[in-house]
Amino acid sequence: MKLISWKVGLLLLLSNIIIPKTKAQEMASLNKQEKSLAGISATTASGKLDLLKIQLIEGLDNGLTVNEIKETLTQLYAYCGFPRSLNAINTFSAVLSERKANNITDPEGEKIIENTVKDKYEQGRKTLEQLTKTPQTRPAPGFGEFAPRIDDFLKEHLFADIFSSKVLDFRKRELVTISALAAMEGVESQLKSHISMGRNTGITDAELKELSVMIQKTVSTSQANTLLKSIDQPMLAIISPDMMIRISEIEIVSEHLEEYKSILKEEAAASLAKEPGVIAIFPMFQKEQPTQVRIVEIYANKAAYQAHLLTPHFQKYKTTTLKMVKDLKLVDMESLDKETMKSIFRKLE
Repeated sequence: MKLISWKVGLLLLLSNIIIPKTKAQEMASLNKQEKSLAGISATTASGKLDLLKIQLIEGLDNGLTVNEIKETLTQLYAYCGFPRSLNAINTFSAVLSERKANNITDPEGEKIIENTVKDKYEQGRKTLEQLTKTPQTRPAPGFGEFAPRIDDFLKEHLFADIFSSKVLDFRKRELVTISALAAMEGVESQLKSHISMGRNTGITDAELKELSVMIQKTVSTSQANTLLKSIDQPMLAIISPDMMIRISEIEIVSEHLEEYKSILKEEAAASLAKEPGVIAIFPMFQKEQPTQVRIVEIYANKAAYQAHLLTPHFQKYKTTTLKMVKDLKLVDMESLDKETMKSIFRKLE
């Protein structure tokens, strides 16, 4: 009886250890550094430098090191190209200069060490085997047979030179890659491949859903849906029930017209660049009466509109143009065809 009791007690003890661990895994979420890596990657890939600057500052404040961010932006050249990677690196350099001028010292972090392995292709091939958990032949089937040099670059530069650096582990590198691919159109097959690799590094579907929130926040709901679709999760509504559509009818004092148009143009551009919740701010004026200005404003929801009112660029517009406005009328509108709105202004591209 004592032996049985001892065994039962041991099983209960083990079950108490195992069960909380399973629950913890189910409840696992991205930490603040990982969320910042996702935001930095998404805004780099989408080319939104104003939003990238915000994400870079937030990432440093959240504890990311300088070298972790450098490695992220370097890795992204392989996924979104040198132009956007270099633009992001220049933006990061400017952020660090500003912080240094404000006496903010950011930790450099682990040193970035140059890869000196002789057979880099083989190193990259083994890394890819580890990530995919499948054998990798030389050359890679399909594209590697058709264009062997691209297969060499993929293995030697990306999965050897870049992935060999220990500044970011494989899990973080896949978070970076998935976030970048989710932010771009037309790369769904590569996104699915890296989601599979990410899962092999321990990234859960719950964490991928968290990534979709970051993609929605920094890029668009459509791109967030691309990620959600890839992990068989319900899609988000593109158009919110409380989306705001408004026409601002404004009469400008004639002597201030040119100055007003310049300020309005700057404010509209800043709103679209910096605020994901601003779908459109489209200023116009009547040909025969140039002082009669009309602005079509579309906001994702009421919260986005309220946030817009508090932005520095809107506050600057409001205060500097107050004396220039002779009359203002705000007309709230309702869409006749919300489905067609998904492609609004697309033909201008």
